[in-house]
Amino acid sequence: MADSAGPIKWLPLEANPDVMNQFLWGLGVPPDEAECYDVYGLDEELLEMVPKPVLAVLFLYPLTSQSEEERAQQDSQTKVQDPSITVFFMKQTVGNACGTIGLLHAIGNVTSEIKLDEGSFLDKFFKSTVHTDPMECASFLQTDREMEVAHSVAATAGDTEAPVNVDTHFICFTCVDGQLYELDGRKSGPISHGASTPSSLLQDAAKVIQKMMQKNPDSMNFNAIAITKRAKGDDAP
Repeated sequence: MADSAGPIKWLPLEANPDVMNQFLWGLGVPPDEAECYDVYGLDEELLEMVPKPVLAVLFLYPLTSQSEEERAQQDSQTKVQDPSITVFFMKQTVGNACGTIGLLHAIGNVTSEIKLDEGSFLDKFFKSTVHTDPMECASFLQTDREMEVAHSVAATAGDTEAPVNVDTHFICFTCVDGQLYELDGRKSGPISHGASTPSSLLQDAAKVIQKMMQKNPDSMNFNAIAITKRAKGDDAP
C-alpha cells in the first residue's frame, strides 16, 4: 500500500467489510447483488462459514524484503497477457490505493455475475476501460475526482485512524476461465495459480494465502475478505 509509481498518495482503506461495503454500494454495486465478509480463518470449517457463492477474495499481507524480492522475480517471469484471456487487470499508480484496486479487480472480473447500477461510477468505469490496457486504466482512475473523493470518504470511515505510511498491501484472487488468478496492481500482470472453479475459489485462494503466511510466521498483519454474491431472498441492508 505504501509504494506508488507516481507522486499521488491516498489514505489507505481499512481491512473492514463494513467500510468496503459502503464504498462499493456507493459506487454502483447494488446492496442486494454483492457484499464483503470477513474470512475468520483458513481451515475448512471456518471457510464454510463464508456465504456462497464467493466472487473474489481480497488478501492483506505485510510488505517485507522477502515479499518484495519475490514480486520482482515474478515480474521478470510474467509474460504479456494473452489477449484471449478475459481477465480485467489494471496497474496501481497511486500510493495506498491497493484496497481500491483490489475491489476494482474483484468487481471488474464478475460484471457478468452481478448487475451494476446503470450510469453509476463503476458501470461507467468498466464500460469505458473495457478496451484499455492496464496503464491506461490506472491513468483513468488517477485523474478521476469522483473515485478519489469516494476513496477518501471510505478511508476515513474505519474504526482506526488511517495512517499515511503503511507496510501492508492488498491483492485480489479471482477465478476466470477455469484459472485462479492473483491480481496485484504493482505486478506486471495477472499471475495464474492453476485450475479453479467458482465453487472452489475460496478454498483454492486459501491454499495460496496459507503459503504466503507461512513465509511470515511472526507477523500478525494478515487479513482476508471475501466478496460474495447475495443469494436471492436475502434481506438487503
